[in-house]
Amino acid sequence: MKTLDNKRQLFKLAAVAGLFALVGCSDSDQDKAKEPAFQINQNPFPSTYKPMASKSVLITNATVLDGIGGVFNDSSVLLQDGKIVGIGNDLTLPDDGVTVDAKGKWVTPGIIDVHSHLGVYPAPGGTAHSDGNEATKPVTAQVWAEHSIWPQDAGFQRALAGGVTVMQILPGSANLVGGRGVTVKNLPSATVQDMKFPDAPYGMKMACGENPKRVYGKKGGPSTRMGNVAGYRQAWSDAQNYQRKWDKYYADHEAGKDVSVPKRDLKLETLALALKGEILVHMHCYRADDMGTMLDVMKEFNYKISAFHHAVESYKIADQLAESGVCSAMWADWWGFKLEAYDGIQENVPMVHAAKACAIVHSDSDLGIQRLNQEAAKAWANGRRAGIDISQADAWQWLSANPAKSLGIFEQTGSLEKGKNADVVIWSADPFSTYAQAEHVYLDGALIFDRNDPASWPVSDFELGQPGEGDSK
Repeated sequence: MKTLDNKRQLFKLAAVAGLFALVGCSDSDQDKAKEPAFQINQNPFPSTYKPMASKSVLITNATVLDGIGGVFNDSSVLLQDGKIVGIGNDLTLPDDGVTVDAKGKWVTPGIIDVHSHLGVYPAPGGTAHSDGNEATKPVTAQVWAEHSIWPQDAGFQRALAGGVTVMQILPGSANLVGGRGVTVKNLPSATVQDMKFPDAPYGMKMACGENPKRVYGKKGGPSTRMGNVAGYRQAWSDAQNYQRKWDKYYADHEAGKDVSVPKRDLKLETLALALKGEILVHMHCYRADDMGTMLDVMKEFNYKISAFHHAVESYKIADQLAESGVCSAMWADWWGFKLEAYDGIQENVPMVHAAKACAIVHSDSDLGIQRLNQEAAKAWANGRRAGIDISQADAWQWLSANPAKSLGIFEQTGSLEKGKNADVVIWSADPFSTYAQAEHVYLDGALIFDRNDPASWPVSDFELGQPGEGDSK
């Protein structure tokens, strides 16, 4: 009897175990059935960036600007394992570390340029290298700047010598929507993937005003500012419809319906991701009225403009920019080279800052990127002459913290805060001086530029030259 009871108990346990197994298979099958038949790979060109090997570095006796408004006199900065450990005079350097005496020198975060065309308009210049504008249709959101970047552009090394550690490479401004931009670390590399800032959001370049009118006025339009705005609105509307199709597809699939996969459209896909906030909108725009219109379009379609670029009339609507949380990336004093740039003033950057808006100094130039510290210094000095009293420590935000915020990477870089990437520059003097030079540039804690060691400087293959007749082969 006892044996029979035991057998019955074992049978019950086996039945329960079998039931759990069936349930497990059923759940697994159901989960598998719920998986969409098609998933879009949103990262088909992943970053392969790897920081260079580095030792711990203690920079001592320096004047330190932390990039977020702080200044520390006769202080030290410790870089360890590619990160900022801290600022102060009680920092401990590991035994295998290196001490750099920066007495009389200044230390800042690396400069971040939000508007560069290095690599897509590289040197040596020429038609063969003109890869920045896909000027075939007014809206070309489907193109990606990274697919035009030539890493051998000598401009990257020139920018490095100017203290630039990170930059956003953008398409040109011929189109209403020019395509995706990409944020890169200024590391000499053979491929752009090795330069891509890991997990940085993509940007999307848009342009308003004269450029699209000039390029498309004789190509069927748009030929007016009202045509420009109609073009943006139609593009956003099409992207909304595209997103609805995909949302319905996923919802129907989740409900167990037999549905067809929507046709993929690379142009509308980028626009839809911008609507969702996964791609950051960067907009070339000069005039205050154009920027005001674009703020309205932004609200109509519920997306976010991360920054207006060039923006020579930002001072006229600085209060609106502050209220909207939209950055303004500006030159120090470029103006007048076309009509929409005519009303620029030299106090533009400090006036935007004084209104508590996000002010940025950018280059849009292979030459300007080499001296962005001087461009910021000009804007700072022009503000002081106009009675706008901004400290140098606050003004450095225009070159590091604010650009990082507009690119969605401020949690990783842009300031000398504990735990952030050790992107650091040691300047020979006050970086707001014309005579200051970037002596040491660190990227993720690795020394990638040493002005005192010319043999270590990165050199593009196209700067090496070719042997001529009579040269040794």
